[in-house]
Amino acid sequence: MTETRTFRVITYGCQMNAHDSERISGLLEEAGYVPAAGDGEPDVVVFNTCAVRENADNRLYGNLGHLRPTKLAHPGMQIAVGGCLAQKDRGDIVKKAPWVDVVFGTHNIGSLPVLLERARHNAAAEVEILESLEVFPSTLPTRRESTYAGWVSISVGCNNTCTFCIVPALRGKEKDRRPGDILAEVRALAAEGVLEVTLLGQNVNSYGVEFGDRYAFGKLLRACGDVDGLERVRFTSPHPKDFTDDVIAAMAETPNVCHSLHMPLQSGSDTVLRAMRRSYRSEKYLGIIDKVRAAMPDAAITTDIIVGFPGETDADFEQTLEVVRAARYSSAFTFQYSKRPGTPAATMDEQVPKAVVQERYDRLIATLEEISWAENKRLVGSTLEVLAAVGEGRKDTATGRLSGRARDGRLVHFAADPAAGIRPGDIVHTTVTYAAPHHLNADGPIVSHRRTRAGDAWESGQVTRTPGVKLGMPTIGTPPAQPASHC
Repeated sequence: MTETRTFRVITYGCQMNAHDSERISGLLEEAGYVPAAGDGEPDVVVFNTCAVRENADNRLYGNLGHLRPTKLAHPGMQIAVGGCLAQKDRGDIVKKAPWVDVVFGTHNIGSLPVLLERARHNAAAEVEILESLEVFPSTLPTRRESTYAGWVSISVGCNNTCTFCIVPALRGKEKDRRPGDILAEVRALAAEGVLEVTLLGQNVNSYGVEFGDRYAFGKLLRACGDVDGLERVRFTSPHPKDFTDDVIAAMAETPNVCHSLHMPLQSGSDTVLRAMRRSYRSEKYLGIIDKVRAAMPDAAITTDIIVGFPGETDADFEQTLEVVRAARYSSAFTFQYSKRPGTPAATMDEQVPKAVVQERYDRLIATLEEISWAENKRLVGSTLEVLAAVGEGRKDTATGRLSGRARDGRLVHFAADPAAGIRPGDIVHTTVTYAAPHHLNADGPIVSHRRTRAGDAWESGQVTRTPGVKLGMPTIGTPPAQPASHC
């Protein structure tokens, strides 16, 4: 590249996609591109897509259509499409939007810089979709979006066969990283001042299946407890069928593992769970929740729920509401079932009418909000540790508050004197004065404020970057010392 070219990555979907986007940014920077500043038009726009929701296609092609006049007005501009929708639609993307320059899949993120250069040289679209993983994503450089919190992939892909989910078809079978590699990346982040890591996988508690250790995930959580400077460890998402007592013990006994658990339910009806091919039943699910609460009474539990799965009856839906009331969730991601081509559920009989789905969905939301509000009210008057964050509170400027997450994952808006100099990445203790269904307010004086290296990095405009971590042997323990990366 003879001139400096700018880029912007636009992300749809889950945390896995967001973390992939950090790797895409790291790759482009390593190749000589620079992030586009402000509202200026970048030379390269990368759409990192999701295919889980029904409107994913419309959203992508709508945005591509809006971008076409911009590209025509800026000769040399390139558009790339990656992620799950690219893996699914492949060459159809270029047929529907011929102004797209590059299409790459979930298995070959690392090819993007080469594909961009090849498309420029040949003045033709480049489409490269691999059927299996080319390199584990951890070997790629990463441009982290946060100075205080980081995602760390422990596995990619999924071995489950849920009838509503297209992810296994697009991300492949589960591939596990070696524990030593994961811990090396966690240590590298902590050395940069990152206070919190979230361990990511499609099914984190099946981690270890590739190297034959069904207790590997619990061991990994405990090993994270020995990382100097690491104050918070989270993980998402587990699967109830693989959730074991040793993981609960590791959560309860490892001080820096947060007492927050995202445990997808999907449905409280055993009949629907069977049709979904979810290999647990409501009794087992609630038994796990009971064990978690017995070990960690302060645990905040969140979930995923699908309403209107094919064949769901009023009685099935009532069973979901019963489980919701018993589980006492602090929050939930809720979805109205939508057909995804290529999934078994898309061709099932007894598709539920839209009006029925909407009515059930509204009742579910009302029930969840009633419960989450009651659970949040219990915290009024308590003092919480909050990690100050960027962009968590959309009304912060108007209210004069800052926002962040408590250790249990709850969103807290807190009053702060500007003279106190609290930065994203700093730790505060503050007392809850008001509870709403989806957040807490703390409008009294700050109890304490601790400045951190992460806050220093944010204030100085530093970007956290981590180099690729190579694959190694499956061990948990103290690895060789890793040099800290410097920005």
